[in-house]
Amino acid sequence: MIQRLAIVGVGLLGGSIALAARAHGLAREIVGIGRDRGRLDAPLRAGAVDRVTTDLAAGVRDADLVVLAANVLANEELLATAWSAVAPSAVVTDVGSTKRGIVAAAERLALAAPRRFVGSHPMAGSEKSGYAVARANLFQGAIVIVTPTDASDPAAVKTVTTFWEAVGGRVSALDPDSHDRIVAAISHLPHVAAWALVDAVARFEPAAFPFAARGFKDTTRIAAADPAMWTEILLGNREAIVAGLAAFRGALDELERLVVAGDRRGIAEELARLKTQRERLA
Repeated sequence: MIQRLAIVGVGLLGGSIALAARAHGLAREIVGIGRDRGRLDAPLRAGAVDRVTTDLAAGVRDADLVVLAANVLANEELLATAWSAVAPSAVVTDVGSTKRGIVAAAERLALAAPRRFVGSHPMAGSEKSGYAVARANLFQGAIVIVTPTDASDPAAVKTVTTFWEAVGGRVSALDPDSHDRIVAAISHLPHVAAWALVDAVARFEPAAFPFAARGFKDTTRIAAADPAMWTEILLGNREAIVAGLAAFRGALDELERLVVAGDRRGIAEELARLKTQRERLA
């Protein structure tokens, strides 16, 4: 039982963490922390959190577990303030989709004041944002990646792992660099592709949009994601994303080459190969 769980950022992910922790009886007290007091009213009224504050240091003080659930680059900034306020016995984690930056920041802070930080990333979410779309079962069956390093306290890793398993997650461990490259491939690159596809249609044939059916809408659903959040993700993981974009251009170039050449057999073989790869995901 967590005596005090502090959640910094009570939006989709932070709100879902609060709701899940409440539903599973994981914490005696849940504190919601945010910059805008008005946005904290909804989770407080709903009983997802027991109290709220806009004072980060006060909110995380005496917490057993602190979850940073703001945007990626904001989490790195918030970590420094939280670091000086949390007890040495507390465990701090985050939910950001890039890990190299925040893990490095934690290791720098630990040189002056030892604390227990373990990065984590639930592979769950939506193109929508805010507490209004939070739900208690968001993490049920979802992959959650934790990113311990050689400097991580084993007990802290266990605490974070156990927490995510308790809310329904399937936990895997990766080092921060591997995490960022893998997530660039299967999350960040698809978002960029969806945005580019919307832009390509606007450039090529904007009159086509009113005729868009399920295929186009499903393919580009994630292009409706929060621009502010994704700007930070793209900047925070730009090295891996740029490498992924180079591979994506290569894949497009190959398909274009086959179409330009009118290579029926080549197109069929390439599509069959890619179909087989996609079916392996099941």
